[in-house]
Amino acid sequence: MRFFASLLTVSLSFAAALPLGAQENAQPKDPAPSARPAPRASNLDDLFDRLSKAESETEAEGVVRLIERRLSRSGSDTADLLLSRATEAFQKKDYPLAVELLDRILALEPNWAEAWYRRATLFYQLDDPVGAMADLHRALTLEPRHFSAWTGLGHILMSSEDKPRALEAFRRALAINPQISKLQTIVTRLDTEVGGQDL
Repeated sequence: MRFFASLLTVSLSFAAALPLGAQENAQPKDPAPSARPAPRASNLDDLFDRLSKAESETEAEGVVRLIERRLSRSGSDTADLLLSRATEAFQKKDYPLAVELLDRILALEPNWAEAWYRRATLFYQLDDPVGAMADLHRALTLEPRHFSAWTGLGHILMSSEDKPRALEAFRRALAINPQISKLQTIVTRLDTEVGGQDL
């Protein structure tokens, strides 16, 4: 899974002062840029709304990157630093260190959905599907729109041959991010395999 918003900058410009006599006859002008409200940064609700309306996979990927950056910030500098170190450890395949760091993060920030998702990914890598599923459920309880967590849950359910529930998890992911073409292919295939079974 990709790990890691953009900062908005407002440039201030100042109009030259009018001579005293001209000020009385001057026509009102648009307010200076500094008087206008700064553009509002997109929040997660806006980003998920944009994602659901994306018209191409390329457009969706850009929004996904913004969502992932937002989800990867806890609001705690300490937890964010530990997550970056856990990510480095994971990439170096130092899984014991990555688990230890993620455990510490979750002790500090137990309501951080992304940390639960990251540890679930690590547990899955360590062939612990039960631990992975437990953490995915925690992540989804905290952030039900976490489409990567739904996708991960679907893959775990597929590997345990629970195709109806896997299909439901994949459908939930696609409802949030409809532009995941590989997932659309899996859903189409599973839909045929599951047939009319109750979900």
